[in-house]
Amino acid sequence: MAASPLPPPDPQFVLRGAQSAVHALHFCEGAQGQGRPLLLSGSLRGLVHIWSLQTRRVVATLDGHGGQCVTWLQTLPQGPQLLSQGRDLKLCVWDLAEGRNAVVDSVLLESVGFCRGSVLAGGLQRWMLAVPGRGSDEVQILEMPSKTSVCSLKPEAQARLGMPMCLQLWQADTSPRPLLLAGYEDGSVALWDVSSRKVCSRVACHTEPVMGLDFDSQEARGVSGSAEKALAVWSLDEQQALQVRGTHVLTNPGIADIKIRPDRRILATAGWDHRVRVFHWRTMKPLAVLAFHSATVHCVAFAADGLLATGSGDQRISVWSLYPRT
Repeated sequence: MAASPLPPPDPQFVLRGAQSAVHALHFCEGAQGQGRPLLLSGSLRGLVHIWSLQTRRVVATLDGHGGQCVTWLQTLPQGPQLLSQGRDLKLCVWDLAEGRNAVVDSVLLESVGFCRGSVLAGGLQRWMLAVPGRGSDEVQILEMPSKTSVCSLKPEAQARLGMPMCLQLWQADTSPRPLLLAGYEDGSVALWDVSSRKVCSRVACHTEPVMGLDFDSQEARGVSGSAEKALAVWSLDEQQALQVRGTHVLTNPGIADIKIRPDRRILATAGWDHRVRVFHWRTMKPLAVLAFHSATVHCVAFAADGLLATGSGDQRISVWSLYPRT
């Protein structure tokens, strides 16, 4: 008889104390005096919690969104600054240096949708920010910290893509031109050249809105999830044309978030069915189903050392060590 597959592991530990559903997670690497990264979580009630993974307790709580859900968290590589995006139509820039927890700047957003922002680090303390724009189908590109508008990316009217649902700014190794991958309400993924404000390529990946995507720039391959019960894997050729390479059918519909681990060996999806699914990135072979949470899993995040954190409507954050990095 064939050997039975090993049961999925238990979480390494569980963080309790978010006090409402967890909608955003991000690991902050290289924090002062910390052997392990800090974990940042954003909650339905508008709070950002900073967790020590050594003591497994909250070390600071940031309250900058007026009780409105925090949907996205991102630290800036230039220094200990944090971006938090909320449903209060505000993106806050926090100074976390030397124990400070102060909002030092903010950007007023013009769209109340579910679309999370994206950043691309530049040189000399400058960075680019992509956020949903004023028009329902627009993406606004800002240069930060000056908040100078670079451009607004608006599809042609006849395209009827609907709202942007997820964004990822990136840069190819071979060119300094910033590029933007955007997943839209109609289920398509588009590649924008930010400098020329033109769509390089667009491909229909899903029949429902794209809820999350991630892109492996080294392999020029990406993956997206939607409200339907399938993941789409797509690639980008040298002519910047997107092509769907395959789909992976899921047991239940609904993907809230999707992340490829930094070493590009595995990926994890956050499911409406309370499950986290782990796949081998190159082959898309299913590796594990993590059935710990008792409500929708809204977000997943990987640390540089391979730790996986998952956040759920059950107000818990689970932290896992899976398929350790070699």
